[in-house]
Amino acid sequence: MEQLGLTHIYTGNGKGKTTAAMGLAVRAKGAGCRVLVTQFLKGQETSELEPLRQLGIEVRRTEEIKKFIPYMTPEERENCQRDCIELFEYVQNSVKEQRYDLIIMDEVLDAVGSGMIPDQSLLDLVDSQGHTELVLTGRNPSKELQERADYITLMEAQKHPYEKGVQARLGIEN
Repeated sequence: MEQLGLTHIYTGNGKGKTTAAMGLAVRAKGAGCRVLVTQFLKGQETSELEPLRQLGIEVRRTEEIKKFIPYMTPEERENCQRDCIELFEYVQNSVKEQRYDLIIMDEVLDAVGSGMIPDQSLLDLVDSQGHTELVLTGRNPSKELQERADYITLMEAQKHPYEKGVQARLGIEN
């Protein structure tokens, strides 16, 4: 009997959501799976992306993000939303066509939380995922999404160097 894809949520205020998702992408690729990594609301290249590409993992991102949403002008916010919707539509089509075994949607929960993508669209995607395994990262998943998820991992910050003024470090936080 073939198994349907399951939904994973990595959430919380702690470090490690993206790191866990990328680790799963590497594991799946190592098992011969077709993997897509998407990143919403991340405007700069981070250190994990090039090694993923070298492994043959497709990476797609919202490229035009230059600042955090609260600091965007109305035009920048509109462009950001357009980019998020385009990326989300690519994921929807990929799920419909069953192009990948695993799709990582990094920071998609924040894209939903900020109004860039409608919550109902994400719920509909989860409901139609078929055999595609989905990984959703970010903060504050809706109650409805949590009810549909098969895995929920909460990353809880108990201590972080940022509290002492230490900025993100290359290879560790970015």
